[in-house]
Amino acid sequence: MALNINAAFDSGNILVESADDPRDIRLSIRKDSESDFYQWFHFRASGAKGTACTFRITNAAGAAFTGGWDGYRVVASYDRETWFRVDATKYENGHLIWNHAPEQDSIYYAYFAPYSMERHADLIADCLQYDGVSLEVLGQSVEGQTIDCLTIGEGDKTIWVIARQHPGESMAEWWMEGFLARLLDEEDEVAQQLRRDVKFRIVPNMNPDGSRHGNLRTNIKGANLNREWGVATPERCPEVLCTIAAMDADKPVLCLDVHGDESLPYNFIAGAEGIPGYTQKQADDLAAFLTAYKKASPDFQTEHGYGLSPAGTGNLTMCTNYTAHRYDCLAMTLEMPFKDNADAPDAAEGWSPDRSAQLGGAVLDAMADVVGQL
Repeated sequence: MALNINAAFDSGNILVESADDPRDIRLSIRKDSESDFYQWFHFRASGAKGTACTFRITNAAGAAFTGGWDGYRVVASYDRETWFRVDATKYENGHLIWNHAPEQDSIYYAYFAPYSMERHADLIADCLQYDGVSLEVLGQSVEGQTIDCLTIGEGDKTIWVIARQHPGESMAEWWMEGFLARLLDEEDEVAQQLRRDVKFRIVPNMNPDGSRHGNLRTNIKGANLNREWGVATPERCPEVLCTIAAMDADKPVLCLDVHGDESLPYNFIAGAEGIPGYTQKQADDLAAFLTAYKKASPDFQTEHGYGLSPAGTGNLTMCTNYTAHRYDCLAMTLEMPFKDNADAPDAAEGWSPDRSAQLGGAVLDAMADVVGQL
């Protein structure tokens, strides 16, 4: 059987330059829609069972975050459920290269474990089987996919949690699975209390078009959603526009925006310290949340992360800065690694869907600790 490489499926992304010689398979990553960003890849290789293959992404040097390749290992799966790391991965002379001999006729390789739009539909449907869960379609994407928002809880304080503004950061929706599973656990006392005290508005996937097309950072119009807050138009970025309208009608006391970071091998939170008028109350709430999340999860830390923006210089087109400024709330960006958690590495899987989900579940403890002061 001849070697075949294909990415014509949900979240697929790869261009084949040459695949005649399994020892020198040359590939490139397609750019995001109407954009120069690229880094996400996801494809299937078939017909190479038992064959020593060398895969080479030749345009890796032009990727959005080249620091993301250092120390990175490709993920692979035979069944599309269990994803493992390919140890023989290296970044050399501008190429991302990995050596692997597939054990089956079909294998999938990806930048991180994908989260398909089909699985997203299952997630929404599963959540709606629980009492007290409702679905609101906030609007539609450029291509007409729904921007799904789950409402859970009956309290008089509203917490917004959103994910996958950047579609290639699929760990964000794996995080959402863990978060939702615990929030809906009828035997979890923390979840029960939070549902009494809080109304959660939850958008598991802000960028369904980019997700389906295999983009890293943009929607189908080339809009980076996390630079569209307050400036989005119906034509270019309806996804953010409809979310802001819903937030205006149901203002948050806390907004958590869930992401992945290509370069840093840690889980961390970025706050809104740089916005104009950042208050001591916001700073105190953030400090309390960070302490509580660190206590709740051994995978969360506060030593490594982004530098603070000088006062008054925060970019208000980013979700965390925009929401903190507009609603005077505690707003944060959670970042997870594409690589591994350097503080607690996993040789087989690195940072993984399961660990993302565990971190998602643990956030309920942090929210429960601070909700009374918000």
